[in-house]
Amino acid sequence: MLLRMDLRSRAWAVVSGLCWCAFVAAESRPATAQTVAAPSRALAAQVVVPQSRAFAIHGTPHGVRPVSITGVEVGVVVSEQVATTTIDVALSNPNARVQEAEIVLPVPDGSVVRGFSFQGSSSEPTAQLLPKDEARRIYDSIVSKSRDPALLEFVGTDVIRSSVFPVPAGGTQKVRITYEQVLTARGAQVDYVLPRTDALDYRTPWKISVRIKSKRPIATVYSPSHAIEMTRAADGIVSARIADAAATEPGAFRLSYLLQQGSVTASLMAYPDPSGRDGGYFLLLAGMPHEADGRETVSREVTLVIDRSGSMNGEKFEQAREAALQVLAGLRDGERFNVIDYSDNVRQFSDAPLPLDDAGRERARRYIAEMRPMGGTNIHAALSAALRQSHARGTLPLVLFLTDGLPTTGNTSEEAIRELAETSNPHGRRIFTFGVGVDVNTPLLSRLASVTRAKATFVLPKEDVEVKVGQVFAELEGPVLVRAKLEAVDAEGSFASSRVHEMFPADLPDLFLGDQLVVLGRYDGRAPLSFRLAGTYLGRSREFRFHFPLENAGERNAFVGRLWASRKIGVLNDAIRQFGATDAATAIARSKTDARLKELTEEILRLTKDFGILSEYTAFLAREGTDLTKSDEVLAEAQRNFTEQAVAVRSGTASVSQEVNNDARVQQSVLNSRNSGYDRNLNRVEVANVQQINGRGYFRRGNQWIDGRLTYGGRSTQADRVIEFDTEEYRQLVEQLLQAGRQNELSLQGDVLLEIDGRTVLVKCAKPAEGGR
Repeated sequence: MLLRMDLRSRAWAVVSGLCWCAFVAAESRPATAQTVAAPSRALAAQVVVPQSRAFAIHGTPHGVRPVSITGVEVGVVVSEQVATTTIDVALSNPNARVQEAEIVLPVPDGSVVRGFSFQGSSSEPTAQLLPKDEARRIYDSIVSKSRDPALLEFVGTDVIRSSVFPVPAGGTQKVRITYEQVLTARGAQVDYVLPRTDALDYRTPWKISVRIKSKRPIATVYSPSHAIEMTRAADGIVSARIADAAATEPGAFRLSYLLQQGSVTASLMAYPDPSGRDGGYFLLLAGMPHEADGRETVSREVTLVIDRSGSMNGEKFEQAREAALQVLAGLRDGERFNVIDYSDNVRQFSDAPLPLDDAGRERARRYIAEMRPMGGTNIHAALSAALRQSHARGTLPLVLFLTDGLPTTGNTSEEAIRELAETSNPHGRRIFTFGVGVDVNTPLLSRLASVTRAKATFVLPKEDVEVKVGQVFAELEGPVLVRAKLEAVDAEGSFASSRVHEMFPADLPDLFLGDQLVVLGRYDGRAPLSFRLAGTYLGRSREFRFHFPLENAGERNAFVGRLWASRKIGVLNDAIRQFGATDAATAIARSKTDARLKELTEEILRLTKDFGILSEYTAFLAREGTDLTKSDEVLAEAQRNFTEQAVAVRSGTASVSQEVNNDARVQQSVLNSRNSGYDRNLNRVEVANVQQINGRGYFRRGNQWIDGRLTYGGRSTQADRVIEFDTEEYRQLVEQLLQAGRQNELSLQGDVLLEIDGRTVLVKCAKPAEGGR
């Protein structure tokens, strides 16, 4: 411990001028920071664990409610891999008398406390950094006294424990703790983790910001746990903040950044298969350069296809017109542009995209201004016109295709329109589709995009067409790597088909300036993985080689398995959606007897139970009355849902919600712990009684949580062994799970039915003490 202190004391000099810049504490006192394990002392009546909740310790007077955590702000400064974390905790005391409280803060191994302060006058505030063994005794004491197992998920971490401080009667208190750590680098990747609870019922908002400063350029920044917003001040200075919508998302905050190595920088995170199979899941993260370094990016060829049917008349059409002008203004001189507008018939600004200059821009503006909405919707003819245009070699051909309705004239067959994109696209045009409103064939628009390495966007009622088109077009700035292909290779560079499989996305998208690529897949064996990424890079054929050892694969990367499963479920859902491409009656009849639908549904159910990932089609598994062990009944209900919703519903609000939900799964790179999504009326909903822990899904039934892996394949949920809370046998189980990195499975509120060493174990947990959680 003293050696770690010395190293970090030297590192502190580098960042001492930065660590307090993120937050300014009002009315706080200087801290006295201690970094040695102090003798054990009694816990205060109120113990605040910002990452979890506040605990009223057993023995607190009757009627005294616990202090509550009303908000947490975290500022992280990373300078040359030295991270300084400052946590501001806002507390509220609902009682009529002063409450004495203390902070217990789980922190990563190797942390050093640098400051502790709170508002108001009191004895000199102190904070102690306690190693794992002492931390374990504190956690055990809180768990035993509060009768609440929540803190078991932090067993195995160090802890900062503060001195006791007052929280005024009916008032508030603000507390600040600062600690420092040296982040480890694995190849190009540097990881930061802020421990936090996985519990879905913990909804205190956390505002988290991170500023990274490095002498080497930073290729990309990625969080698999929370949606973030990133800004770049310079090659080696990047800031990220947790998105407002993610402020109450549970789970540890994880952030990784890649230090640039050559043109394309990549790293790999691996999670061993929890079933014990020799292999596992991987996430390959790659960052594109954010500048072309003086070289020209691939030139774009953009065709804008605009629906001018009568239903577009009014504000929608004016927004579409403004979107067209915005795209026109965003293209560089020499890049190519065309406009195709359609109703019953199809018109074109030009027979083929023309290179832009001032005169061409002006002619295109006049053409766009003269467009008038009227007539029906001939999607087949408009798409055919866009795809058959000649193509300028060396450019990236993009189509932005807008429609607000179903095909009503010409060839209206969904299968025929889909076939155009699949078989009649000789130049490989990327079709970015925009469905305006809810009266569109959503699976068709998604299919047109997905088979051409593009994406579908749905402009919901009251949303602005111009804004949505502008957002997508802004992402298409500066093509860097196009026609990309990723494959595993052996030591000689030959394709190694046996090493990896089920990679998502199967076909890589084009990558633009500042883009990051997230590929998820499965691997076999334990030997290092090697990949070749090939494509047209800045106009030239290039390939990049990456080699990744697997010794760092572990339970801490369990999120990789969940993200992979989400993407696979999305792909399987989409396959079922495509059953409805024929007429509705034929599709429904076929889906009831088609063996492939049953096979797809069974695989979706398996993944749902394994990982706790739900969709609108499988949400019934969370229902209290659903018996998860009755496989035939569960399969039949899931098939009905897929037939009546995924197959039969092709347009309308319910169809849009399905497509938006599934597009999020197919592209998912951030965890969705609450299984949130849109219902059939486009209201945001989430599931409270399915918990994703490690690489497992737990389903709540009454006061019991059941590991989903115990509920299929004819297995029995009868316990082979029953263990009571807070007994010696219980403590031994905690230790056993700790060795496997699974201790947080016991932190669930209620009884827990889990599998360990091939046996089914029921852990009987006590109810929290009165005045507790």
